[in-house]
Amino acid sequence: MITVLLADDHATVRSGLRLLLSAQPDLEVIGEAGDGAVAVAQARALRPDVTLMDVRMPGVDGLAATEQIVAAGWSRVLVLTSFEVDEYVAGALRAGADGYLLKTVDAGPLADAIRRVAAGEAVLAPEVTRQVIAGFAAAQAPRTPPTSLDGPAAAAAADRVARLHDLTDREREVLDVIAQGLSNAQIAAALTISEATAKTHVSRVLAKLGCTSRVQAAILAREAGG
Repeated sequence: MITVLLADDHATVRSGLRLLLSAQPDLEVIGEAGDGAVAVAQARALRPDVTLMDVRMPGVDGLAATEQIVAAGWSRVLVLTSFEVDEYVAGALRAGADGYLLKTVDAGPLADAIRRVAAGEAVLAPEVTRQVIAGFAAAQAPRTPPTSLDGPAAAAAADRVARLHDLTDREREVLDVIAQGLSNAQIAAALTISEATAKTHVSRVLAKLGCTSRVQAAILAREAGG
């Protein structure tokens, strides 16, 4: 059973999500939060496998909440929001979210995305994938909302870039295909290795780079010119 925490400031949205997910035999909603501070507290107390996180919420917003939850290792985060572009996508992924979906997503793909994030894979809405890649490749100093990451997060990102030199040749190959958004099965096929070996390589790459998600590793590869 995959446990899920719902974080959205609209009670009707949370009710709708709970109803949709309750139809999935392997998903269980174990908590709800109406703002970022409560989401952090609930994630700490409940340790859900996946937190569905909105971006705009009163008080502590979804970006700041995501950063705290991921940094503490309390849950993986899948952002589910109405906002499609620019700094919200960048801020969420830099904060460590494993995915970014729009609220227009259907129930089936949403449930599948939760399963993939719980399994350690990255999920991006098709509508934002090209913008994310282009934005991170081109941006020298991305625009961010006031609550987005700076300071320690920027220093951590610089440290991850420096750690690229610690990767073996095979791990660099794995990072390159991670940057293409491939799943473990697709990585295995691309590199002619077993899926178990691919999973091991991905875990080692993330550990060496200090990344909390495959999306962060993909961003790092893009920014480094990979």
